[in-house]
Amino acid sequence: MHRPKRIDWRRVATVAVVFVCVTYAPVAMTELWPYTNPSAPRFGEWVLSRVVSAQYVADALATRIEPYRRNLIPMIVHSVLGGALMLLGPAQLLTAVRRRIRLHRAVGVVFAVTVYVSMAGAAIYLARTAPEDAFSGPAFWIVLATILVGTVLSVTFGILAAVGGFPDLHQRWMLLCYAFLMTAPLLRLEWGMLPWVMPGHSMESVNRVAIMHLGSLVTFGALLASRAMDRRNAARGVTGTWVPTPVLAAAHLAGAGALAWIAWSYWGWGTTGQRLLVAYLLPYAATYAVMAVRGRRAGREGRSWAREEWRLHLTALCLAPVLSATAALPFEHALGLDRQTALSAGVTIGCGVLAFAATTVVSLRVMYGREVVKREGIAAARRAREMSRVA
Repeated sequence: MHRPKRIDWRRVATVAVVFVCVTYAPVAMTELWPYTNPSAPRFGEWVLSRVVSAQYVADALATRIEPYRRNLIPMIVHSVLGGALMLLGPAQLLTAVRRRIRLHRAVGVVFAVTVYVSMAGAAIYLARTAPEDAFSGPAFWIVLATILVGTVLSVTFGILAAVGGFPDLHQRWMLLCYAFLMTAPLLRLEWGMLPWVMPGHSMESVNRVAIMHLGSLVTFGALLASRAMDRRNAARGVTGTWVPTPVLAAAHLAGAGALAWIAWSYWGWGTTGQRLLVAYLLPYAATYAVMAVRGRRAGREGRSWAREEWRLHLTALCLAPVLSATAALPFEHALGLDRQTALSAGVTIGCGVLAFAATTVVSLRVMYGREVVKREGIAAARRAREMSRVA
């Protein structure tokens, strides 16, 4: 009897991501055309109107016409190039896996330039649009601005890592960059899926639920991809941990306290607040469980580098609610937002910002380890020369 073949989940995930990207690319490229020509193709609207309803789509578009028309050229640049990035990302991944170095570098240059120009279009739109005029309000505007900054910095750090001779760090930063870009197609998927769970709700209401967890999901996906592509048991010069048990315990306590405060706040806002809380807590709990289990397993198996990376990201995840709760205060007072909107804005960016911070710490960990190895090599060479002189 033949045993069933084990499912290669990495391949399944890769195929799924490529399928979503390739499918979404024409939707992104044509999304703004109807604002210039009413007879232009409306692929995204056509699909949503059949998956949900035509009224659902029409009500959403009615609130977006004026802000988009005021910024039509930069938004078209952003959406068309965003669709191109959906195709360039899988091409970069495949050329890296197949080790087509020259092609990978050439496509990488095109990818980086496209990111900068596309994000410039988005930046112009955000600069010209007041937070209260953004789709779903100020919280969504803050999320968009955070994703923009994260995308630009990630691709920039990825370039610097490649130039500096750190291919492992280059890989992590580019995966994180593409994870931020993936928020666009995944948000569209939630526009079509969440109305089945929340019948009768508008797209704006669905949007508020979706952004509660999209940041944590995409950055967690980037971490899973990084770990899947890095098979090393140890990294050069990386010994011990930068997160000793007392530090990890303190992060857990701080995070638990912030989570309790966030949960108490949302619970007091009735059904709407409770819905947002569930949308945040369930993905957060699942992400935490996977990180904790994978980190412990790596430790038991003696894979020190995997254990350290999981540990750093787990610490950042624990501290994400602390950042969210703290950010709500300046959002409320500096931007004049009501308390619920300010807290939602903080919650929506917490996991993404801390995942970016964790990737930064991982990069510093690797760079410091290699510097230690370099200094030890120089010291060993110096001792060898001194010994030869004595002899």
